[in-house]
Amino acid sequence: MSINKTEVIQQYATKEGDTGSTAVQIAILTARINNLSAHLNVNQKDKHGQRGLQMMVGQRRRLLRYLERSDFQGYIELTDKLGIRRGHAQVK
Repeated sequence: MSINKTEVIQQYATKEGDTGSTAVQIAILTARINNLSAHLNVNQKDKHGQRGLQMMVGQRRRLLRYLERSDFQGYIELTDKLGIRRGHAQVK
């Protein structure tokens, strides 16, 4: 099972050629995390894969924290769209 990165970029891009915005980066990481989680359900002894998953989750957490500070409404919309649980977000 693999992700189609161009589809994810097109879906979450804010303008043409947007490949590096925070929302796009979070969406790509979420797709990779979901893909790797499915792999780890089958291959439970893949310790290197588990470390990679932890690193991706940490990177996504940092990006989400940045998005929450800089664009709170965008943060709410993106987490709802991706189905990510919000941490300690409070409606401002």
